[in-house]
Amino acid sequence: MGKIAFVFAGQGAQYAGMGQSAYRAFPAAKALMDKAESLREGTLPQCFSAPMEDLSLTVNAQPCLMAVGCACAVALVENGVVPDGLAGFSLGEIAALGMSGIISFEQAFKLVMKRAEFMHACARENPGGMAAVLKLSDEQVEALCEAHGAYPVNYNCPGQVVCAMPEDTMQPFAEAVKAAGGRALPLKVSGAFHSPLMKDAAQKLKDYARTLTFSEPDLPTYANATCGLYTAKEAPALLSMQVDHPVRFTKLIRDMLNAHYTDFIEVGPGTVLSRLIGKIGGADYIGHAEDEDTIKYVISHYREGTAC
Repeated sequence: MGKIAFVFAGQGAQYAGMGQSAYRAFPAAKALMDKAESLREGTLPQCFSAPMEDLSLTVNAQPCLMAVGCACAVALVENGVVPDGLAGFSLGEIAALGMSGIISFEQAFKLVMKRAEFMHACARENPGGMAAVLKLSDEQVEALCEAHGAYPVNYNCPGQVVCAMPEDTMQPFAEAVKAAGGRALPLKVSGAFHSPLMKDAAQKLKDYARTLTFSEPDLPTYANATCGLYTAKEAPALLSMQVDHPVRFTKLIRDMLNAHYTDFIEVGPGTVLSRLIGKIGGADYIGHAEDEDTIKYVISHYREGTAC
């Protein structure tokens, strides 16, 4: 049997009521989410009962998603499903760090609150948007971005690249993609994340990260920007790059496969990463754990050796 990876989803995976059934069913999940509530009052009500309009604000979505993702992870661990390595998509990388031992969950949760604050402010100062480009090669998308003032920022899977750009670039860029034979689907996000438009947020996060004390991680944890492993020394720089550099998810997953990770479990809300990993190909098992039923299913898979 190969190695198990936990992967944590990014902003956009949130939904009303997320985490509630895991909170009720698993003591470890409850304890962790109660800790998040103690660090940031209102986290539990936002996860369990806030309308999507409020939950989707960057300053709310990021800490709430981290709390739920880590809660689902510890629910698996307390039932014997223990990862050999960790990764996350965008925001999910901070959740992975909170599970890795490089910093405590408390430090990581405070870090994610700062990250959300800095990115929210930067998005207001530098208005922009994002669009998923389908049916074109990475090279075609990169050429279109260079020609139209956009940036390829999320390499999701073969044939799917998300691009970020200033607001006034959205329409002409979409028309150029269509003319090239592709599709550009606007995303419901509040900024041009992972692009140079986030430069100020990246610098502020780096400055904040330098005030923290990092240890060498207990579990290998992969970085979005480089696809390499986190170290204590490089953590502040990697956290900064993660905000204004592309998420190279396709390469990251392929590198993990080459490192003998065979099982990928998406922990936290949604199944976006599970679907992307399926499109990248090569995994033996792809699971997701976001509520009581799906967490119990993953547990049973490893206890009983059931097929996926």
